[in-house]
Amino acid sequence: MRLLLVEDNESIGKGIHSGLSQAGYAVDWVKDGITAQSALSNEAYDIAVLDLGLPQQSGLDVLADLRAKGNAVPVLILTARDTVNDRIIGLDHGADDYMVKPFDLDELNARIRAILRRSSGRSNPKIVHGDIEIDPASHTVTKAGEVVDLPPRAFAILQTLLENAGRVMSRTRLEESMYSWKDEIESNAVEVHIHTIRKKLGSELIRTIRGVGYIVDKPK
Repeated sequence: MRLLLVEDNESIGKGIHSGLSQAGYAVDWVKDGITAQSALSNEAYDIAVLDLGLPQQSGLDVLADLRAKGNAVPVLILTARDTVNDRIIGLDHGADDYMVKPFDLDELNARIRAILRRSSGRSNPKIVHGDIEIDPASHTVTKAGEVVDLPPRAFAILQTLLENAGRVMSRTRLEESMYSWKDEIESNAVEVHIHTIRKKLGSELIRTIRGVGYIVDKPK
């Protein structure tokens, strides 16, 4: 899952970036509002974690611009502004959740998972497709009750495909689910990970739509 972190404090940003990367997210980190606006306009993110007190452009302005453009990417505000009025303003500007610093990283991860779950229309914290079940919290996959070991990037591809069952995902979109800006994209990474998933979960799970991308059909 691709995540944009917008945080100008170096030490806080490093801690969040490290924690969310370890949790399996492909994290892009920017430190000012103008760069955040550019990233959100030009990249496809699953969620953004947004500070409010940013240089050049405030977090509220970034959020207002995002929603004015019709961009529905989920946004979690993470800020030191802790009054009730601050929270009301943030939520009324289009934020999906609001956390106050200092915070617990485990809670941040849980809130991100909850937002992503709601945005995909799921109520179950686990993603179930036939006899396949994946748990985003523990990064585990089971098939017919048996644990299946997948590399982190293969897990990211599988999660993206299952979250979007019935929709074709392009190769580029799947690359975006695995890599942040700082990562070097391997030319055949998607194909390699798709092969691994098919080998472990069944060749019929993922269909190739030639010239378009890959799809997991909705369960019948």
